[in-house]
Amino acid sequence: MMRKIIFLTFWISVTAANICAQTGEPKREFRGAWVHTVGNQQYREMTADQMKRHFTDLLDEFEKAKINAVIFQVRPQADAFYVSSIEPWSRFITGTQGAAPHPAWDPLQFMTDECHKRGMELHAWFNPYRVTSNNTETLCGEHLYYKKPYLFVKYGKQIYFDPGEPEAREHTLKVIADVVERYDIDAVHFDDYFYPYKIKEKDITVDFPDGRSFAKYGKKDGFAEKNDWRRNNVNILIEALSKTIKEIKPWVKFGISPFGVWRNVSSDPSGSNTTAGCENYDDLYADIKLWVEKGWIDYNVPQLYFDIGHPAADYETLIDWWSKNNYGENLYIGQDISKTVKVKSRKNENEFLNQLPQKMQMVRSNKNIHGNVWWSGYALQRNPNGFTDSLKNYQTKIALMPKYKRIDTIAPEAVQNARAEQTAEGLFLKWDAPATDDQMQKTVYYCVYLQPEPNAKYASPEQFEYPVAITQKTEFKITDNHIYYAVTALDKLQNESKPVLIRIE
Repeated sequence: MMRKIIFLTFWISVTAANICAQTGEPKREFRGAWVHTVGNQQYREMTADQMKRHFTDLLDEFEKAKINAVIFQVRPQADAFYVSSIEPWSRFITGTQGAAPHPAWDPLQFMTDECHKRGMELHAWFNPYRVTSNNTETLCGEHLYYKKPYLFVKYGKQIYFDPGEPEAREHTLKVIADVVERYDIDAVHFDDYFYPYKIKEKDITVDFPDGRSFAKYGKKDGFAEKNDWRRNNVNILIEALSKTIKEIKPWVKFGISPFGVWRNVSSDPSGSNTTAGCENYDDLYADIKLWVEKGWIDYNVPQLYFDIGHPAADYETLIDWWSKNNYGENLYIGQDISKTVKVKSRKNENEFLNQLPQKMQMVRSNKNIHGNVWWSGYALQRNPNGFTDSLKNYQTKIALMPKYKRIDTIAPEAVQNARAEQTAEGLFLKWDAPATDDQMQKTVYYCVYLQPEPNAKYASPEQFEYPVAITQKTEFKITDNHIYYAVTALDKLQNESKPVLIRIE
């Protein structure tokens, strides 16, 4: 028997806060996973089809765990996991830097498409300065290192761009601008590697070998102290990259995941009450607090890879410090799976603790924190100590992205021509995309909701709880006997349109 379709207009006063209070899951929450490529030796043994299957299997597992953002490393060592005319193919694809995959395919394009099919964001993860990871790696003959050796330095067993060379910064900007221009990525992402972690030899710290560039530019740039000059070099890159991204595509976000300690309180009264052996500001010359305050980045993911009760860097102390120093920006917490689900007790060395419940509670109870990113994403597939099973209990519903209030909060128009169609494959809800020439308001996804109260009239998307689907398609197959549905449109920043309600009888 054909069911009758009724389209409704709507008003109601139920709040999203009430809904969230009932379930404990926020409707909007960043749920990221890092997928690193540096050091991965498994890919070179895979065919293109095997590698694609490897990634789709990984994304399928992410989807089951309700992950909504994949941070995919596309420039591990001044090379490319994508088609590039600027830098060589990464050694971690075929085993040889500069060797293109055969048959030809583009891992970044593939991952972007596959993420978007699943309603996930793709954040392209770049390393700005690293060129090699050890002294056994061979650079391909076309590498910039051989063309412009003055842009590079050797530190320990590795090669790096010299951050003090303006031309090195310009090269990095060019590389990232090229990707933003050509690929439909949702964000550009840096992790904690700026100036490299310091090397010690016989308990003596080896200084980064940038004396030549400091002599050339330090005084000219107005700096007598090398450390201040180094921080300024990184500041220049971050500010310039922020502007570059927004000039190309204003909706593409810029996020950074720094080491978990900005400065210890002993170094700065405004620092955290920690005694960590490394500090962003003093050791990596990364003044993340300044970047957040200036609005140069759109989200911050401090790597709080510590356990609750850590004597030098207590997780609870740090999560509180970062939440009070986020300047209204989006703040997500970088979580280490191994240091969360199996933590050695400090009272009994033979006892191990699962701190996931406490850490999730700390994140979700703090209004200044908007989600998590898990290291490493591959572990979600392995389910170490039952972690993935546990995470699924905290992420039972699909979550939309947090809003980016400093970029855009204007919602797209509602979907058009909502209807139901009976086909040979079953009954489908169908609709048309709202028309617009504004790229910021262009619809990229649709949310489908089950309306919980048949007699209520809903005016705002915030008055609906969790969507049952986020899809690129303009249709949704009905697989149950539910009567009341709603469809909303999402733009590139997941601002949500007014819902169109549908009653099926």
